Amino acid sequence: MQITTIVDTLWVLLAAVLVFFMNLGFAAVESGMARSKNTVNILSKNFIVFAVSSLGFMLLGWGLMFGGDNPVLGTQHLFILNDSNISFYKDTLTSDVPFWGKFFFQLVFCGTAATIVSGAVAERIKYISFIVFSFVLTLIIYPIVGHWIWGGGWLADLGFMDFAGDTVVHSVGGWAALAGAIILGPRYGKYGKDGKPKAIPGHNMSLAVIGLFILWLGWFGFNPGSTMSFQNPGDVVHILVTTNTAAIAAVLTATATSWIFLGKPDLGMTINGCLAGLVGITGGCAYVSVVSSLIIGAIAGIIVVFSVVLFDRAKVDDPVGATSVHLVCGVFGTLSIGLFAQEGVTSLSTVNGLFFGGGLSLLGVELLGVVAVGAFVFVSSALTWFAIKATMGIRVTLEEEIQGLDIGEHGNYAYPDFAIVAPIINPAEVNGSEAAAVSQPAAYQPAVSVDEAVPVVNKARSGAKMTKVTVITNQEKFAGLQAALESIGITGLTVTNVLGFGMQKGHTEFYRGAPVKTRLLPKVQVDIVVCKIPTQTVVDTVKKALYTGNMGDGKIFIYDVENVIKIRTGEEGYDALQDEDELEYTTV
Repeated sequence: MQITTIVDTLWVLLAAVLVFFMNLGFAAVESGMARSKNTVNILSKNFIVFAVSSLGFMLLGWGLMFGGDNPVLGTQHLFILNDSNISFYKDTLTSDVPFWGKFFFQLVFCGTAATIVSGAVAERIKYISFIVFSFVLTLIIYPIVGHWIWGGGWLADLGFMDFAGDTVVHSVGGWAALAGAIILGPRYGKYGKDGKPKAIPGHNMSLAVIGLFILWLGWFGFNPGSTMSFQNPGDVVHILVTTNTAAIAAVLTATATSWIFLGKPDLGMTINGCLAGLVGITGGCAYVSVVSSLIIGAIAGIIVVFSVVLFDRAKVDDPVGATSVHLVCGVFGTLSIGLFAQEGVTSLSTVNGLFFGGGLSLLGVELLGVVAVGAFVFVSSALTWFAIKATMGIRVTLEEEIQGLDIGEHGNYAYPDFAIVAPIINPAEVNGSEAAAVSQPAAYQPAVSVDEAVPVVNKARSGAKMTKVTVITNQEKFAGLQAALESIGITGLTVTNVLGFGMQKGHTEFYRGAPVKTRLLPKVQVDIVVCKIPTQTVVDTVKKALYTGNMGDGKIFIYDVENVIKIRTGEEGYDALQDEDELEYTTV
């Protein structure tokens, strides 16, 4: 075996493994930007989508993509699991890398396209419906587009350029995601009665940032690996630098844009900005200069911020911004090739774009490809979504969505906060000195008594009656309750996430197939202390805000309060519940 074959194969496999590792990045970003109650569902989708896409691409996808030079789709030797067909693909992509190495590299790209869809339809799609759609996407839809561009199809014949997949991977995933998000509709509570979007924050931005850096690392396999050869190291390092340059430019412009127009340097926008820069340069990374990559990345970082806002206003609910990142910036990156392509920047770049004297011909072909791929993928994806909707349904019930897909779809939580994490030891079961150590650890022994440490002088005064009102209800109802309480002058609350057991009876979780009986459901507890505002006014307001007539509306508890002490000033009773503007403090 020639040394060139060994080197090229090792390079392609390394790049493929980096792209495969991006699955973890997508899972982390998506789960971090979603609510904790849907974490298991999101992680499960990101697991299974690679398995499903791998199967679809292996069974038929590869053949449709590379099976001959038919302009529309592959028609020859479609079923590669028949070993006799493998020799047909000896010269596909590159002749130096063995067939299964080329296959695996293309496989992880296919999986990426399917993974993109997951984020846009998160928090309300049925697990089985997502699996079925992913299989169809990678079995038929993705391979056909791939054939048009990378498999010798009609767009390739016209001179369409897409080095690492701005159109083939990102736009395909983005168009499919857009169709799914529209047909699914927005998440419950995403839009108010006035139609304005409401923020639904993710539960773990640390996880999202970790995911971003994993994706950034993976992109150094995604783009440079698309050379499919290491015989020209100059090409490889050029692509690596253009990829990184676009990313850093987008980070800066997305941060600045969100800071200027949204008032704060939003971390979520910065994350999306970095991904936007990486997507924006993917198609042209081998065809543009480093300076051009800086410009492309900077523009992508700006575009993605406004795109996220516009999709929100158009009521296209995309929890992670997948359509903005992959579709909008994928389209932008494709068109950028027609603008910024520069002959000679690498051995792979042989055509000039508009800005370098190439005229409109390349830009026109790129625009034609964007329109053709968009029309085909959006329509075929929409038809697939509608077919799934008509047969098995695509959206979970409202009850499951409110409760969280972790329970409704999978029967367990990602974060069982009330689970026992340490063994319970009964001191009565331990003899002698060990019992004393267990029941009263030395570390917990106070140096002095509490009376000595904190002398207390009760200065409570008689005055108006103080009442504590405690409300326990479903978490999703809190925003409406808070607004209602503010309307009657209640300016402070103590809010606690709790677990409760009532008529709803709880649910059964599972861990590694073993049932964990949980009779508790997540609730929110709101504590209010009132004095000036009549208690009945508070009660009536709460009932009006929460009543639906269904189980889970909640309960109200009313208590007498002996005294309230404001620590900062020492004020007590009625005075402790007032602020400087004579508005009533209601924080417990």
